[in-house]
Amino acid sequence: MSGRIFQDPANKFFEDFEAGDIVCTRGRTIDVGDLTLFAGLTGDHYQLHTDEQHCQETRFGTRIAHGPFTFTVAVGLVAISGFYGDAIVALVEINGMKALKPVFPGDTLRVEATIMTLGAAKNPKYGSLEVNYSVLNQDDEEVMTFLQIMLAKRRDATNAN
Repeated sequence: MSGRIFQDPANKFFEDFEAGDIVCTRGRTIDVGDLTLFAGLTGDHYQLHTDEQHCQETRFGTRIAHGPFTFTVAVGLVAISGFYGDAIVALVEINGMKALKPVFPGDTLRVEATIMTLGAAKNPKYGSLEVNYSVLNQDDEEVMTFLQIMLAKRRDATNAN
């Protein structure tokens, strides 16, 4: 029996992307344990994320996810989708990050990421991708947006100077 072989991650290059390409990820449900683990990893034990009693008296009524946690979940969802394959070699910049709505335990997040522009990089072995991330909850409400700029390897990098 023979079959096709799929490699993880897929071998991709800058030239495999076009402005307007969109990836829509699967969902990931956030739970209280995620908040606790993120607080432990980062040292950010701010009460809005870790103290349920305190949070019952806030405008949210319960704990909310850390903004940086929402960001990292979004990046991880796109990564696990395989959209970039193995093309990305470096993160350059994050622009215009906006936390638009709180993320609560029990919310399910997904991402719609759109390639906005492709451009040259200082080193001709790489190209620059500007990708707009829209993080949505289970009600299709946008909870966070940001523009991520990354370097991707070029297919003909061995011949570039």
